[in-house]
Amino acid sequence: MINGRALSRLRLTWLVVFVACARSAELPPSVFGSASGSVSGPVAGPVVSLGYATYEGYYNGTYDLNIWKSIRYAAPPTGNRRWQAPEAPLQDGRLTTPAVDQPPLCPQTGAFGVPEAYGFNSGLGDEDCLYLNVYAAPNATNLPVLVWIHGGGHSVFGAEYDPSIWMNTNNNGFIVVEMQYRLGAFGFLASPDVKQGGRLNAGLLDQRFAVEWTHQHIAKFGGDPNRITIGGESSGAASAVFHALAHDGNDTKLFNNIIAASPYFPSVYRYSDSFPKARYDKFVELAGCSKPPANETTFDCLVAADTKVLQNASGTVSTTLGYFGSFAFLPVIDDDYIQERPATQLLRGKLSGKRVLVGNNANDGVPLFNPNVSTRPQYDEFIAEMFPLFTPKDVNGLNGIYKIPDHLPPTNGVVFDTLGDTGPTALTQSGIATGIQQTAFNIAAETVFDCPAQWIAEAFSTGRRSAWRYQYSVTPSYHGADLRAYFAAGATVPSADFRHAMQKMWGNFIINNTPVIPVADALGQYENASVPVVGNSTHIDWPQFTQSNPVHMNLNTTGGQISLTTVADTLAYYVRSGPGVVNDFSLANSLSWEGGRGDRCNFWRAVSARVPQ
Repeated sequence: MINGRALSRLRLTWLVVFVACARSAELPPSVFGSASGSVSGPVAGPVVSLGYATYEGYYNGTYDLNIWKSIRYAAPPTGNRRWQAPEAPLQDGRLTTPAVDQPPLCPQTGAFGVPEAYGFNSGLGDEDCLYLNVYAAPNATNLPVLVWIHGGGHSVFGAEYDPSIWMNTNNNGFIVVEMQYRLGAFGFLASPDVKQGGRLNAGLLDQRFAVEWTHQHIAKFGGDPNRITIGGESSGAASAVFHALAHDGNDTKLFNNIIAASPYFPSVYRYSDSFPKARYDKFVELAGCSKPPANETTFDCLVAADTKVLQNASGTVSTTLGYFGSFAFLPVIDDDYIQERPATQLLRGKLSGKRVLVGNNANDGVPLFNPNVSTRPQYDEFIAEMFPLFTPKDVNGLNGIYKIPDHLPPTNGVVFDTLGDTGPTALTQSGIATGIQQTAFNIAAETVFDCPAQWIAEAFSTGRRSAWRYQYSVTPSYHGADLRAYFAAGATVPSADFRHAMQKMWGNFIINNTPVIPVADALGQYENASVPVVGNSTHIDWPQFTQSNPVHMNLNTTGGQISLTTVADTLAYYVRSGPGVVNDFSLANSLSWEGGRGDRCNFWRAVSARVPQ
């Protein structure tokens, strides 16, 4: 180990950080600036013929990239195509279609209990939204491909993330395809009616269709269809894993690698269970289809309904039902594409793909979960709302494994980041909250993000598969904060050295099937940076995650100046910045991490049928 680790204790109020992180979490990096460039003058852009249409994109000289936006990859999922599997695009009779503007966003469906300032908001969109963007070097030939699935709770956001800097950091050595897919009720409405009249998990089927489109067409952009990595953050990461689980893990030729950043796995119900049924029934009521016209089924009524009525119904259901931070419309077990709960199938090792790079953020419990847990009664209510199927024995087991006393520490203590392997743990301490509030955040993070990431790593560490595991710990490391490290257009934090190292790790995984990078790329410009090295090796030490060696890379920084960043009255947080911020990477045991996270993940696996996961 190259020495130099030194973590400062940050003094800040958790409320300010919470509001800030919640606002920034998972927001498209366009809020930090755009690097997509524009079409300049009359110069002709790059043209690609796909058979059903011909598209003319544009050249971005800043990043030496050809870019095509709003390429249609499927027919409009409107009219009789609502809640059906995606279909091939219709023939476009135009000689050439401009591909320079962002595609219209799919209808947006927000989350229950999350303030509007945080960005997870419902909003009208365009059902005709099945488009993708492609970024490729002008003379690309047989390059590996990243197919990116955006996050947002399967409910919000779109193909708004600019990978140009990330690609440049890796010498434009891979191509990026970024798709949009149906969201909210349009993508994940579930009930026996939908099963009978249409297709469940339409949003997942859209994603798969985009990957199939990539197989068919990416060579025309200079890509190699046999070297595809599918990746995503949050629900996008979970989606990538769902595709590995699809058809009982027998889709072996879709992709080779997976990048799963903070995979979002809330409860996964069967399509006919009471949870999706209650949301379907409310959606039907708000859509005016509780009593459909004569000779029509409820499903027929929904298919014929006005789009604004359906969009408002989707948003209303998701923002009025459920616990704090929930999204109403999520992937379900459909007995076809998804056949089993992820926790169970991962344990069986039934999945597609050869390699996974999977991680979580140190404070993934923020901002999607309740920030108003300051007393034991509020904590008990929080647990009851999150886990309504728990038995009293389950609750006692949870309180035991999380060391819940009768009177938890107060929430007004001084907040600071934990070290992970020594000192206070995430059970009651973080850079965002303390005491019972931190306990609630940590429980939410571990059951929804951290433990699923652990199970994914374990599943890929068997047979001929490979896994690498990491944690993103850069202050404030809330859910979604890592997006600025790789979609870095306009970003000033994390530090330039950290952004470079993380982009190289992910890029090397896409290009060379491993995140292990040269020491020089990991250290950056400062000699006192700290990265794990064995002997005189020119590359960092990052072993594969295995059952016998469950190791992860802790990605952090230290040094520099601690300052408060204020974007608006309700958006402020502390960051490390200025000269002297150095990379601080270290290896740690995932099972003993944060006071025994492995044991707590074993608890969640044992009760997964009643979460359900």
